[in-house]
Amino acid sequence: QVQFVESGGGLVQPGGSLRLSCAASGSISSIYAMGWYRQAPGKQRELVAHITSGGSTRYADSVKGRFTISRDNAKNAMYLQMNGLQPEDTAVYYCNKLIGQSSWGQGTQVTVSS
Repeated sequence: QVQFVESGGGLVQPGGSLRLSCAASGSISSIYAMGWYRQAPGKQRELVAHITSGGSTRYADSVKGRFTISRDNAKNAMYLQMNGLQPEDTAVYYCNKLIGQSSWGQGTQVTVSS
């Protein structure tokens, strides 16, 4: 089963930007839909954006207009460009399939604070 490794998180001031990367251990070209999830302290993991193999995207209302998801099947990678970050975006971010999820990776911490 394909495994995922997230990277690119860090500490950023409100209004700043980060680009997260998700590296897959195998081919993602046959995976219909993949997504970025996040889990804030004390909260359940939530789906913030997903992208299909055809390039269709969908975003949670809380990130719409600020985050952009993309995938590169040739590189077996997925990305999340995050602009206009706010403190409420602070969370550990994970990538995974939408259906038949693989075991969760360690995620990458995003902290938005002044």
